[in-house]
Amino acid sequence: MNKPWNPLAIPQPSSSAATGDTGRGAAIARFLKVRGQTEALARDLHPEDQTVQSMPDCSPTKWHLAHVSWFFETFLLVPHLPGYKVASTDFAFLFNSYYEAAGPRHARFARGLITRPTVVEVADYRRHVTEAMTDLLAGADEAAFARLAPLVEIGINHEQQHQELILMDILNLFAANPLRPAYRPGGPAAGGQAAALAFLDYPGGIFEIGHAGEGFSYDNEGPRHEVLLRPFRLASRAVTNGEWLAFIADGGYRRPDLWLADGWARVKAGEYEAPLYWELHDGDWQAFTLNGLNPLDPAAPVVHVSYYEADAFARWAGKRLPTEAEWEVAARGLPVAGNFLDSGALRPLPAATDDLPAQMFGDVWEWTQSPYVAYPGYRPAPGALGEYNGKFMSSQMVLRGGCCATPEGHARATYRNFFYPHQRWAFAGLRLAEDA
Repeated sequence: MNKPWNPLAIPQPSSSAATGDTGRGAAIARFLKVRGQTEALARDLHPEDQTVQSMPDCSPTKWHLAHVSWFFETFLLVPHLPGYKVASTDFAFLFNSYYEAAGPRHARFARGLITRPTVVEVADYRRHVTEAMTDLLAGADEAAFARLAPLVEIGINHEQQHQELILMDILNLFAANPLRPAYRPGGPAAGGQAAALAFLDYPGGIFEIGHAGEGFSYDNEGPRHEVLLRPFRLASRAVTNGEWLAFIADGGYRRPDLWLADGWARVKAGEYEAPLYWELHDGDWQAFTLNGLNPLDPAAPVVHVSYYEADAFARWAGKRLPTEAEWEVAARGLPVAGNFLDSGALRPLPAATDDLPAQMFGDVWEWTQSPYVAYPGYRPAPGALGEYNGKFMSSQMVLRGGCCATPEGHARATYRNFFYPHQRWAFAGLRLAEDA
């Protein structure tokens, strides 16, 4: 089979990007690298793959590629690059996601109906925005560049978030295809034993959590504040597929005493019988992944489970989920290293380190028992960018640590991801905790 044709290519900086300023040059290089990484994720997809939407929570790859370009265009190029002309006056309506202050937008559930602009036209749009951004950054004086740099960093991190979403959404799309296409065939082979599960002790006391100091963070990671923790114990690694098989075999999906009411309602409705993308073939479980349909690896972390499932498993195991404060206290000081997108595995792998706790970063986002709410003293930024995080602080739960689809360098100990408790298409798993 010939390699699918795709017009997207890593853009090169325009000649005006040449600069002797190290900070400016580094910013341009980082911007171009992330733009290229996004396009590399789409390179092996057919145009047809990039247009379809599998469910309302997902978006077509083409939409992601255009939306992150709209973000740079709307928040940087239009207000800060004199003479900039938008690629199309229609794109603001088509590719705005949820920024009410930025104007009306196309309905999220209907993004798969946007057959025009085409994949080729979206590639042209990306190139148009990328070239204009390099011109903006290269041509700004020092004072203007200093003002632009924080916005550029937000845009870069925003695009990295959509890199993960592209993979989440294409996996959901391919799982719905009866041909079971693999996004990237091959991948690591299953095998080996899971590391023995241990529980590590952490003292109680007053701790500070939240972002502080240099480096990028989202506004919902602050302000830094004190929390009071009782002594607790945290599992040395994530819960594995093999342990989840034991939960299923013991009737975990048939016991109402293990479940929160809303979760049990979904079990009774037939929504939950096993983790998402698990399939039973001739008595053996297999899992559909970005590498295709594979035998289930008992030693790998379980993934694509909802908060309700994670909570039920913890109760079955006689444990609980950690709070986000407990998780952050345990993770602080640890190297932010693990099985991220850059490893190429594209799925969770068994713990590969003797350092404990293992897998705190990468492999799977870990559900916590903490609701996604504002930290004390939090105030969203004014304007449309203030809608980025604050307005979603209701009815969602916090996850920590990053996953196998998170770009290297994007995660940190204070990073707060959040999803609704019923959602399963994220690369979400769990780690157990208990009171000491």
